[in-house]
Amino acid sequence: MSCVFCAIVAGDAPAIRIHEDEDLLAILDIRPFTRGHTLVIPKKHTVDLTDTPPATLAAMAVLGQRIAQAARVSGLHADGNNIAINDGKAAFQSVFHLHLHVVPRHNGDKLSFAKGMLLRRDSDREESGRLLRAALAQLDEAAQD
Repeated sequence: MSCVFCAIVAGDAPAIRIHEDEDLLAILDIRPFTRGHTLVIPKKHTVDLTDTPPATLAAMAVLGQRIAQAARVSGLHADGNNIAINDGKAAFQSVFHLHLHVVPRHNGDKLSFAKGMLLRRDSDREESGRLLRAALAQLDEAAQD
């Protein structure tokens, strides 16, 4: 299966390039939520958070922050930004090449990413915490082997 982002990185598919360096490419989203909606993608193909090196994620976050700052000081006049990674199909990932969204926002805009954000409950927070702590310990143990 071909990857549209790999094709863009290779120059085989069109894109409006915002930034490019040795490891990352930032492009305007072809289906933007708002004007200036930018995607930060690693040039090396990774599918999701589970197979992306931590250093790549850190670099993506740093570039995403710079683009968010640019959206504020540019003619886009953003009042803020949403920064998001959709990790897996269940999280609405539609292109399976990891990418970070930088979505410029304006006070009073009507864009809503998720309904029901005000009333959220975890029916068993203690158990959720225990499960995550155990999994982190298991990951740490595996990393030491």
